[in-house]
Amino acid sequence: MNGTYLLQQLVNGLAIGSLYALLAVGLSMVYGILRLINFAHGELMMVAAMASATFLAGLRVWPPLLLVGGMLLGGVLGVVVERVAYSRLRQASEVNLLVTSLAVSTFLATGALMLWSGQPRRFERVEVLSRLYEVGGVFVRGADIAILAMAVVSMALLTWLTSRTRLGVAMRAVAEDLRVAYLMGIDPSRPILLAFFLGSMLAGAAGVLWGWKFGQVAPTMGFVPMLKAFVAAVIGGIGSIPGAFLGGIVLGLAEVFFVGLLPATYSGYRDVFVFALLFLMLLVRPTGILGVSLARKA
Repeated sequence: MNGTYLLQQLVNGLAIGSLYALLAVGLSMVYGILRLINFAHGELMMVAAMASATFLAGLRVWPPLLLVGGMLLGGVLGVVVERVAYSRLRQASEVNLLVTSLAVSTFLATGALMLWSGQPRRFERVEVLSRLYEVGGVFVRGADIAILAMAVVSMALLTWLTSRTRLGVAMRAVAEDLRVAYLMGIDPSRPILLAFFLGSMLAGAAGVLWGWKFGQVAPTMGFVPMLKAFVAAVIGGIGSIPGAFLGGIVLGLAEVFFVGLLPATYSGYRDVFVFALLFLMLLVRPTGILGVSLARKA
């Protein structure tokens, strides 16, 4: 084991961690304003990926346009889900919201199976994104660079939006106390819809980028990435956008190094190590790396 091997594992960890971060940032965007763990988030990613693969098979779409299309599809579908499933439950308990999100996830997954069947679908790769680039003996794929760039830009823009704009102030006011926001003259519908739209856009982007990275997508692909994005968000600090990004990177690096540094017989237990990391984080710092306790906020 040499330095080049470790650098290669570092690159691989950053690549998969950026995908988790992209999903985790969108998940935290919704949680930060509604205190809702949207378990349908992974299915939004799946629908965007499957729809993009179907569209790409029929037409030669310019890759940036396909990415924008997947993001818009995810965003619009997220808004529809909020209007249909969540809007009447804003004053409901977190348990009711959680159960509803699980029902929406099951509905979307079942609908995708009925529409596309359970077989994986080939996702046509883009030459510039599938090409391997070598730097000092370390190989990095173009898709991995695009995923990392997308995750960093999304985290930076959403952090700026929520902290530096009037709409961001309204979003934070609604997140702090929905009833008080009403009394202050803030209509919560607009910031809530924006949070769902932006968070779901990131899920759509993750779906398209996932297809470009791995070359295939399937109607059953949504649950595991969603679960790992949730773990990443908890590790980083659920509700914190920079924390979600950091948690995704930490999770990706831990997952890759667990497999890369341990004997091959342990490679099938990577998910066990992931949840062991979550368990340790909750023991050492329950609020996550950048999280703030609700008791202190109150």
